[in-house]
Amino acid sequence: MIIFYHLFLFFYSAGIRVASLWNKKAKLWVNGRKNFFAKANELVKPKNSTRIWMHCASLGEFEQGRPVLKELKEIYPDVSVIITFFSPSGYEIVKKDTDFLD
Repeated sequence: MIIFYHLFLFFYSAGIRVASLWNKKAKLWVNGRKNFFAKANELVKPKNSTRIWMHCASLGEFEQGRPVLKELKEIYPDVSVIITFFSPSGYEIVKKDTDFLD
């Protein structure tokens, strides 16, 4: 069964890369995953503050978690928040909204 999972992931990734040649959302998906682990590692390196990482599958999921993050920031104002998205369109919208935790 695991072989089918890995085959699916391989073909899905290949299909997205081909689609990214003409599809803007697919291109965002591909570009957003470039050097992901290096970027994520940089964000979670030991620092002087505690970090909360919220990964969202979609913009709707982020909107559901937003009140939780706001409350956490009120209780723990020195906490750093890291938000990642599976959805490139959700990320594009939220990255422009820098004051959502104020």
